[in-house]
Amino acid sequence: MAIETGDRAPEFDLEEAAGKPRVRLADYLGRSNVLLVFHPFAFTPVCAEEAMDLQENLESFRNANTEIVFVSCDTPAARQAWKAELGAEYTFASDFWSHGAAAKAYGVFNEANGASVRGTFLIDSGGTVIWSLVKESERRTEMVPDSLETLGAGSR
Repeated sequence: MAIETGDRAPEFDLEEAAGKPRVRLADYLGRSNVLLVFHPFAFTPVCAEEAMDLQENLESFRNANTEIVFVSCDTPAARQAWKAELGAEYTFASDFWSHGAAAKAYGVFNEANGASVRGTFLIDSGGTVIWSLVKESERRTEMVPDSLETLGAGSR
């Protein structure tokens, strides 16, 4: 079962690239919000649309003190090659090893294909999920407007 709004966010420990520090929820706590976005595979059209949607809204997220962590079970090298191809400026993290551990912790791992389903979790700086959306179909989810609205409501 997927983590839901109001739940405490499970810790995650992901690799971005060789030689770079690991990406951990603990590093954001008390400092910024995190938009944790799981998607099935790199180098696919639907996931690329999702990645570019996040890039187009990056300034709005950063203005709301929110860092984006975009995650799949692809290898770190594949993640970084795809990030460079797309020209993205936010974190592309790998849940490759131990395989799918973060996706499993958030309840969005698909055992049948060894990848995550689409799951988006907006985590406040205190570690609570304040907005979430899980979509098991391959269709793209429009999560940016809703999650930005949640951030706006939280800052009032």
